[in-house]
Amino acid sequence: MAVIRSDAGDFPPSVKTRRQWDLKWVIIGLAVLTVSFFALVPLVFLLHQSFMTPETASQAATFTLDNFVKAYSSAETLRLFGTSVQFATGTALLAFTIGTVLAWMNERTNTPFKSLFYSLSIVPLIIPGILFTVSWILLASPEIGLLNLFLQKVFHTKYVFFNAYSMGGMIWVDGLHYSPMAFLLMSSAFRAMDPSLEESAMMSGAGILRIAYQITLKLSWPAVFATFLILFVRSIESFEVPALLGLPVGIEVFTSSIYKAIHSYPSDVGLASTYAISLLLVTSVGVYLQSRLSTSGSKYSTMTGKGFRPREMDLGKWKYVTAAIFILYFMFIVILPVLVMIWSSLQKFYSVPSMEALKNLSFDAYVYIFKYPTAAKSVLNSLVLSISTATVIMILTAIITWIVVKTKIKGRWLLDNIASMPMVFPGLVLGLSIMIFYLNVDVGVYGTMWIMFIAYFTRFLPYGLRYNTTSMLQVHKELEESAAMSGASWGTTFRRIILPLLKPGMVAGWIYIMIVSIRELSSSILLYSPGNEVISIAIWELWENGQYVQLCALGVMMIIALFGLVLLAQFVSKKFGVKEA
Repeated sequence: MAVIRSDAGDFPPSVKTRRQWDLKWVIIGLAVLTVSFFALVPLVFLLHQSFMTPETASQAATFTLDNFVKAYSSAETLRLFGTSVQFATGTALLAFTIGTVLAWMNERTNTPFKSLFYSLSIVPLIIPGILFTVSWILLASPEIGLLNLFLQKVFHTKYVFFNAYSMGGMIWVDGLHYSPMAFLLMSSAFRAMDPSLEESAMMSGAGILRIAYQITLKLSWPAVFATFLILFVRSIESFEVPALLGLPVGIEVFTSSIYKAIHSYPSDVGLASTYAISLLLVTSVGVYLQSRLSTSGSKYSTMTGKGFRPREMDLGKWKYVTAAIFILYFMFIVILPVLVMIWSSLQKFYSVPSMEALKNLSFDAYVYIFKYPTAAKSVLNSLVLSISTATVIMILTAIITWIVVKTKIKGRWLLDNIASMPMVFPGLVLGLSIMIFYLNVDVGVYGTMWIMFIAYFTRFLPYGLRYNTTSMLQVHKELEESAAMSGASWGTTFRRIILPLLKPGMVAGWIYIMIVSIRELSSSILLYSPGNEVISIAIWELWENGQYVQLCALGVMMIIALFGLVLLAQFVSKKFGVKEA
C-alpha cells in the first residue's frame, strides 16, 4: 500500500483523509456551538428570570407570575408603553424625513457640492450617542443652553425657545443623531432606481415636488418602509437620550425603566427582565417585518438588465437653497455639537461664550483627564475589548459564513438565523440577559472584563456576519475545488485561499466593529465593575459627577480618535476594494 509521509509519521491515505475530515468538522462544530451558545443562552435566562422572585440571604428564588402581574396590570406600564412608542415613532419620523429629503437632493437634483456633502454624512456617525446628547444639553437646556441664551438676548425675552428635557427635545436629539443612517439608506435606494419614469413625468410637464412625491417616493416604498422600521427599532432601544433627557424630568421609556429597576434598592431584576421581554418583542416584530419586506419588494423593482444613467433635475436658482439646507443640517448635527464641546473643554468651569470667558481659556480639563485615574485604564480596557472583539468575531463569522454560503448542510439557514438573533436584542436588554446568566452560573467571569467581552461579542456578531457574507458570495467555488484536487486540506484551503480573498470585507468589518465597540454604552452600563471601566463608562461617570468640562475634554479626544479610525477604514476600503474572485 502506498504510504504518505507526514510530520506525524507514516499513515495510509485513508487515515490522513479521515484526520483532515475530522479536523474540519471539529472546527465547524466548535464554531456552531459557540455561536449558538452565546446567541441563545441570554434569551433563555432572561425568560427564566422573569418568572422568578428575587433571591435573598434568607430565601431562595421561587417561581412566580408576580413580575408579569406587576408589569402588565398597572396603568404605569401602559403609560410606559405609550411613551416608548411615542418616542420611537417620533424619532423615526424625524430622522426619516430629514434623511430622505437630503438623500433626494443629493441623488436626484443638481445641488452644488453633492459629493462633499455625501462624504461629510459619515462624520456624524462617529459621534457617540452620549456625547451627542450631552452637547445638545449644553445647546438646548432651558437654563444654560447656548441657543436659548442667544435667542433670549436677541429678542430681549426670558422665553425658553428650546427645551431638551422634554419629549420633543428627546425626539429632536435622537432624530438628528439617526438622520445620517436614514440619509445613507435612502441614498442607496434612490441611486439604484431607474429614473426613466421621472424623466417621462418631467417631459409631461409635472413639477419637481409632484414627481418626488408621486413617483420617486412611491417607487422606493420598500426602502421607505424598511428604513423607517430600522430607525424605529434603533430608537426604541435607545438608552442615552432617555436616560440623560427623560429620567431627570420623569419621562420614562422601556430602556430607562430597565436601568432604573436594576439600580433601585433592592434591585428588581425580575421586573427589569419582564420589561426587557416586552422591549425584545417590539424589536423582534420590527426586524421580522423588515426581513419580510426585503423578500417581497420585487413589484417595485425598476432596475433591469438595461443600463441607465440618472439625469439630475435642474432646480434652477433653488439649487442654492438646497445647498444652504445641507449646510444648515451639517451645522446642527456636527459643527454646533462639536464646537460647544471644544469650548466647554477649554474652560476651567462651564461658562457661556463671551469676551470675558475667552480670557479664561485653559487646558486644565485635558491635563485632568490625563491624570484622571480611570481615564488611562478605561482607554486601555476599551482598546483591548474592541480589538479582541473585532478579531474573534471576524474569524468566527468567516467559518459560519462559509458553512451558510458554501455548503449544502441541512439546516444551515437556521445557523444564519441564530447568528443574526442578537440583532433584535437592544443593548441594555442584552446586558441584562448576560448579567442574569453569569449571576446564576458562576464561572468566574462576572465582575471581570470577560463578561463585557462576551456582551460585545454577542451584540456585534451579526455585523461581522454581514461583512463576511458579502465577501464570501464573491468567492467562486472553483477555487476550493482546484485546491482540493491539488491535495490541499480544508484547513489549508481555508487559511491560504478563503481568508485572503475575504480580506477586504474582513478588514472593513474589523474596523467597523472596533469603532462601535469603543462607542458602546448600553450593554456596558450594567456589566462594568470598578477597575474595568471603558471610555463610555468614564464619560457616564463624569456626567453623573457633574464634571461637564472634563467630560467634554475626554469626549473631544474620543471623537478625534474615532474620526482617525474612520479615515483608516476609508483608506483600507479604497486600497483593498472588493473584487470578484
